[in-house]
Amino acid sequence: MHFLPEKIDNYIVEHSQQEPKILQELSKETWQKVLNPRMLSGAFQGRILSMISKLIQPKNILEIGTYTGYSALCLAEGMHSKATIFTIDKNEELETLQNKYFEKSGFRNQIQQFVGNAIDIIPKIDEKFDLVFIDADKSNYINYFHLIIDKMNSGGIILSDNVLWSGKVVEKLDPKDNDTKVLLEYNKLLNEDARIETVLLPIRDGLTISRVI
Repeated sequence: MHFLPEKIDNYIVEHSQQEPKILQELSKETWQKVLNPRMLSGAFQGRILSMISKLIQPKNILEIGTYTGYSALCLAEGMHSKATIFTIDKNEELETLQNKYFEKSGFRNQIQQFVGNAIDIIPKIDEKFDLVFIDADKSNYINYFHLIIDKMNSGGIILSDNVLWSGKVVEKLDPKDNDTKVLLEYNKLLNEDARIETVLLPIRDGLTISRVI
């Protein structure tokens, strides 16, 4: 979803850092072999994730929604040398592809993968986080927030993807569209919760940056 005129959007991408070769390879293989490749973060958003991580230099990262591992590797670029990324995905069929690129990246020893329901897994991770990236099933975004908020370090950042949901958040709500309903509630929660301060950016399908006070 592009919210800017195409020429402007293209100009922005052309004048932003280009993705590393390993991510180009991962993106290509994802599009060739995996269903729903549009779920990939993509080059421009990946560079934003990388930049945010480099600014924070997190010691612990939680990612909810690994997919093929693209965003995890973007976040890894800025993490502390002794940091760990805990990444969760429910699709065990993607684990082989994830591992292939985690091994090639040099970050293999700093990435812990979990396969299963994030609702069950998150409470079992006994860590505090400097950076969390939420990019999974939209119907559980509010549940994920409540699970992670007390696990955040002060000054920590929560990134939430797809919060504009192809513009559906400003259209008449279909009563049967639970994902959009939850995202509307989630965006309201992030804007009103006194424990965080939030900026919603119209980047691709919408990216929210929430800083824990």
